[in-house]
Amino acid sequence: MKRHQVIIVGGGTAGITVAARLRIAAPHLDIAIIESSDKHYYQPLWTLVGGGVFRPEESGRDEAGLIPAGVQWIQDAVETFDPHQNQVTTRSGESIGYDYLVVAPGIQIFWDQIKGLKESVGKHGVCSNYSIATVGSTWQFIRELKEGTAIFTQPPGAVKCGGAPQKICYLAEDHFRRSGVRDNINVLFTLAGPRLFAVDKYREVLEQVAARKGVDTRFRHNLVEIRPQTKEAVYQHLDTNEEIVLRYDLIHVTPPMGAPDFVSRSELAGEGGWVDVDKHTLQHTRFANIFGLGDAASLPTSKTGAAIRKQAPVAVENLLAAIDQRPLTGSYDGYTSCPVVTGYDSLVLAEFDYNGEPAETFPFNQAQERFSMLMLKKFGLPALYWHGMLRGRA
Repeated sequence: MKRHQVIIVGGGTAGITVAARLRIAAPHLDIAIIESSDKHYYQPLWTLVGGGVFRPEESGRDEAGLIPAGVQWIQDAVETFDPHQNQVTTRSGESIGYDYLVVAPGIQIFWDQIKGLKESVGKHGVCSNYSIATVGSTWQFIRELKEGTAIFTQPPGAVKCGGAPQKICYLAEDHFRRSGVRDNINVLFTLAGPRLFAVDKYREVLEQVAARKGVDTRFRHNLVEIRPQTKEAVYQHLDTNEEIVLRYDLIHVTPPMGAPDFVSRSELAGEGGWVDVDKHTLQHTRFANIFGLGDAASLPTSKTGAAIRKQAPVAVENLLAAIDQRPLTGSYDGYTSCPVVTGYDSLVLAEFDYNGEPAETFPFNQAQERFSMLMLKKFGLPALYWHGMLRGRA
């Protein structure tokens, strides 16, 4: 049986960043990444792709070019974990042993949990920014809409960047206004939650943004079905259990998301199916030689690339401490960031920690819409991602 000192499950943001940092800190380690995809996407760019600012292909790079030198890439996918025997089994049927395991496979999108979505997304006005295969249709349908109703949805539970569903809503509204068709279009933002944003400082400004733009916000609305033939969106009201049917001409759907199946059905899973880790050390709560981070982890914070940038150094520090049988001193405070695009020339840069307290980077009030922060998202953060994070430098 093949064996490696460290196996990293997932070659996305978290997996590559951890691998790069490990290579810098401990170049002697035998490290392998298990990842089936041959393309790697900077998914935060998909909001701007959906808004017509970038082309879909500009968000991707070849996975092979991002695997750190000296790290073995196993182009396969994990099917099962056996933490008692310190091994994983892959889709191809291979068993691979490890001394230490880092679990970072990202989040799974449940397209089939909304009836009619899977077969209609990308067609007939139904779009979604949450797949490279469908993100191009978002801009196509926004651009083509001249009148009618445009709906933007947010499901219950965790999704990639909790503010992302409203970003594309604000971009679309801005496009309609700049194109001279805004008066002909009713813009709705429907969400399962009771408020626009979890942190009050940013929620207040986003409520003002929605009001200024004339966005009709509908809270506690959970999308359960798409009827593409009649262009109807069917909702369940989460307080009254009432069925609500809204007609649309364009609907951007944020699908339900959760832990990958092979994680949620494993012994590594805790509540909700997420990898059950200590929220500060990122060490598994039951298996001391396993660490978890990123979107699949049980960490009670928003699932963003910015959160991973702060988690990865902690995971690496504590993994190396565990290897050396030293106390785990690295601690993650729940920092995350959500750059909420509010138009083609403005953005609110929300940064906060586990306590919901702002943890801002810049010496000004980040709860204000700023053009400079939009430029940061368009140009600064992608450069930081490709050349900093994924190289283990930032």
